[in-house]
Amino acid sequence: MLTRREMIRLATGAAAALLPLPLFSCGQRTFSAPRGTPFQGTDEQLLEEIERASFDFFWNEASPRTGQVKDRALARGGDNRRMSSIAATGFGLTSLCIAEQRGYKKSAEIADRVRQTLQFIGEMPHEHGFFYHFIDIETGQRWGKTELSSIDSSLLLCGVLTARQHFSNQQIKDLATKIYERVDWPWMLNGGKAFSMGWHPESGFLNARWEHYCELMMIYLLAIGSPTHPVAPDTWNVWTRPIVKYEGIEYISGKDPLFTHQYSHAWYDFRKKRDAYTNYFDNSAKATKAHKLFCLSLHDEFPDYSDELWGISASDYEKGYTAWGGPPRIGPIDGSIVSCATGGSLPFLFDDCVQVLRTIRGQYGEKAWTKYSFVDAFNPLDGWYDPDVLGIDLGIAMLMAENHRTGFVWETFMKNPEAKSAMQKVGFKPE
Repeated sequence: MLTRREMIRLATGAAAALLPLPLFSCGQRTFSAPRGTPFQGTDEQLLEEIERASFDFFWNEASPRTGQVKDRALARGGDNRRMSSIAATGFGLTSLCIAEQRGYKKSAEIADRVRQTLQFIGEMPHEHGFFYHFIDIETGQRWGKTELSSIDSSLLLCGVLTARQHFSNQQIKDLATKIYERVDWPWMLNGGKAFSMGWHPESGFLNARWEHYCELMMIYLLAIGSPTHPVAPDTWNVWTRPIVKYEGIEYISGKDPLFTHQYSHAWYDFRKKRDAYTNYFDNSAKATKAHKLFCLSLHDEFPDYSDELWGISASDYEKGYTAWGGPPRIGPIDGSIVSCATGGSLPFLFDDCVQVLRTIRGQYGEKAWTKYSFVDAFNPLDGWYDPDVLGIDLGIAMLMAENHRTGFVWETFMKNPEAKSAMQKVGFKPE
């Protein structure tokens, strides 16, 4: 089974308002201008709808007994799949904190779900504190031949540490601390300078390492901040920071989808700070702007792309799951729209991103919007709408919507002394 990260590595190693006319030709494709009613609510109302619907996924599509969250589910509900993603559970724990803060359910009910989740995580199969990427939602056992994942374990840990700071319940705090402090970060270095991407019990460590800029910042900061099994702060300087130049915009980026500029930013607050290399928040804003311009440059090929409809990130498409985006162009781009591309970048380029979400919500109606917020992807050129939603994609949009509105996730997560310490150790200073 190829992991999502392996799919991304394979893919990246390869190669004005909506237009008023009713129909456009694009090879064998056509584009009909949408006929739905424009979204009538305010931006704040839309973000509330996104967060509330996304929380319903994290509540309904998690096991009430184990708290583990499904990797994906049917967008309209009624899903009976059992594969859980530890990354989705990390986003889910953070969503529970948001939900408790916003009163989506009774505080005691949410706290009990968090406690059950952490207790089960503490008992799940692991190696040196790292977890398997995909597991059975009810048993916690490894799903198929999936890898022990350093990045997905880190996404889970970010949710664990957010819950530790948000809830006053001492059992929650103790369970979360035990999970984090158990992780043996030097083991995942496997004798090298950069972290391995994972480990298989059958064959050992993966050859691929986290060695160029992407979503990796959380791994290094969690490891450097560990009070029990830390790595040296100098590991922050091990990974490369390639420079991309596009349409006059210069920024640090690997040849990766847009989500790589979002994930670490969901929890770590990089605003108005810089290390020896850059201000990473501003860097992500530049990456988002460049991505929008890249999508607009494809308008002649994909006439649905416009100022009000753009955004591609790793997601489902008609033939499965893929990694795509740009610049530079990567993956089998086909005119699809991926809502988490703009949803996950709301704090970076709000006016541009929210306009896309307003367009999808209003113009494409119930085809693109379901009980769990936006479908994972859709293609206006072919009339294809994903029947599924993905936990990690709903999660990044929900967390970044809340961060834009209140900064709640940033404020809560950064109360962890380990997070503050790690950023200080690697040289972050106010800008």
